[in-house]
Amino acid sequence: MIAILDYNAGNLTSVQWALREVGVDSVITADPAVVSKADRLIFPGVGAAGAAMRGLAERKLDGVVKQFIASGKPYLGICIGCQVLLEKSDEDGGISCLGLFPGKVLRFQNTPGVKVPHMGWNQVRFARQHPVLEGIPEGAEFYFVHSYYPEPAEYKVVLAKTEYGGTDFSSMLARDNVVACQFHAEKSGPHGLRLLKNFCAWNGKFT
Repeated sequence: MIAILDYNAGNLTSVQWALREVGVDSVITADPAVVSKADRLIFPGVGAAGAAMRGLAERKLDGVVKQFIASGKPYLGICIGCQVLLEKSDEDGGISCLGLFPGKVLRFQNTPGVKVPHMGWNQVRFARQHPVLEGIPEGAEFYFVHSYYPEPAEYKVVLAKTEYGGTDFSSMLARDNVVACQFHAEKSGPHGLRLLKNFCAWNGKFT
């Protein structure tokens, strides 16, 4: 069973529809017991880090997410679900996150001629290969909507990079049973669907 985490954010049903496109059933849930029993967990969503962390705490899901990841079962973070893996976000004046990956979440600089948020299609360059990237060509484009981006302290967890406005940021992270993307796989056409399908078949092993 694949659980899509409901922490009072939007964009959850679009992930469920995308999974149906690749023939995979899922459940949207805020029930800690259901999350714990799931075979795979997807943490998607849009919005701010502060609201996401409050939603997790109010629904008693923050510890459950940590326990799920510690169990070794496959986890996919999308957008906010990627950012909250780090220790802290500069958003909302500074927010403590789950702290599972060393590093922090930074805001794009206000550079003349560069629009923030970063919105639209952009190229993703793979730093390493990973089972969830199988069948996806190097330099494939995915759909982004974000003003903040993950900046891990350890380069070894960077799975892919993307350039925007002079910033070469980490657009995918991976370690052990965790994979996360800053872009919206569910809105990224055939390549995004392939990534989701690959995740649903992945055994959670990565070195």
